[in-house]
Amino acid sequence: MKYFKYLLIVAVAAMTMTSCSSDDPDSQSIFPTGSGVENEFDQWIRKNYTEPYNIKVLYRYVDYETDNTYNVIPADVDKVKALAIIMKHIWLDAYTEVLGPDFLRLYSPRIFQFLGSGEYNSNGSVVLGTAEGGLKITLFRVNAMDLDNILIDDVSPFPNTGATPLDLNYWFFHTMHHEFCHILTQHKNYSTDFQLVSSSKYRAGDWINVKDEEAPLQGFVSGYASGEYNEDFAEIYSTYVTHTDAAWEQILKAGEKGDDKSGREAIETKLGIMKNYFLTSWGFDLDDLRDVVLRRTHEVENLDLRTLN
Repeated sequence: MKYFKYLLIVAVAAMTMTSCSSDDPDSQSIFPTGSGVENEFDQWIRKNYTEPYNIKVLYRYVDYETDNTYNVIPADVDKVKALAIIMKHIWLDAYTEVLGPDFLRLYSPRIFQFLGSGEYNSNGSVVLGTAEGGLKITLFRVNAMDLDNILIDDVSPFPNTGATPLDLNYWFFHTMHHEFCHILTQHKNYSTDFQLVSSSKYRAGDWINVKDEEAPLQGFVSGYASGEYNEDFAEIYSTYVTHTDAAWEQILKAGEKGDDKSGREAIETKLGIMKNYFLTSWGFDLDDLRDVVLRRTHEVENLDLRTLN
């Protein structure tokens, strides 16, 4: 299931190749393919991702693992290393702290793929991440990270998607929780009561015209959530666990207009259904997970993102 968010395209990078004086093709690939011998990062991945969680990490460009309808570029290795360290701390370790190691061994995607650029669509949207059959999550725009200015914004309810430095919460961690939510609900479905709350408000392909700031008036936490109920569910989940109480309250307040609080009430009703689902179907309190995610998010500033331990 692909995860789209509205973003104006301000530039398109083109890759060009020049030929050598010889007409014979160069046998050396421009993409690193690996020699079969583990480097230091491969060993770190095996120790921290593969052995504890059965997760394979693809950070070298693998042509058949990408969607060839888009032009994408390989991810910068140093930036992948930093993102992998952060991911382990605030995503993998957060779920493990709340639910124990067996949970991710059973339900985590089996492959994480990192690509350097985004997948841009003709309608002005950009793919933030993809989850394929619950097996693989792909994250894009890794090369836009600034290792000297790490930003994980958990206080802005409606993030500035074009801001610099890149907001890792919006581009990566919100996306990961969103896609993982889809995986969990594919294993155990949630109550149909959820889809009835906003059944008359969903806008299918027209969601791109719903601004995030205006979506709460219709009962949605983002414009993307207004597309259909499965995306609505995953957007509430990922928004709630990655944002503070103050940020969440701002979203709810945006669902009020004078005496009309129907937008706020719809979001609160859906969140209540969601909390009950995770408690009864998966055995954890969503607020417990949120507390751990936010605490670990604030701990990132103390992590060494250039050293593999």
